[in-house]
Amino acid sequence: MKNIPDSEGTLWEVFVQQKTGQPYRHAGSLHAFDKEMALENARDLFARRGEVSGLWLVPASEIIAVQPDDFAPFFEAADDKIYRHPTFYQMPEGAKNI
Repeated sequence: MKNIPDSEGTLWEVFVQQKTGQPYRHAGSLHAFDKEMALENARDLFARRGEVSGLWLVPASEIIAVQPDDFAPFFEAADDKIYRHPTFYQMPEGAKNI
């Protein structure tokens, strides 16, 4: 196949906030050639009805993720660090809310 230039631009991931103070959630993806174009496209695609109060855009190439094959070793508990387990400490008598 011939070397075809990219005609879509960079892939961006869009996160929206429904109301101020609420968490951002992933709304979708879009292609754009620069950040200004990405913001305008995100506004037109995901906020055109005024139902969002915030937008975050991230180039998809900048997102780092853990793959399913790496999940177990990445999130396994550190058994060699016993001080992280509450059974290591003696509770003093009469102690509350510890």
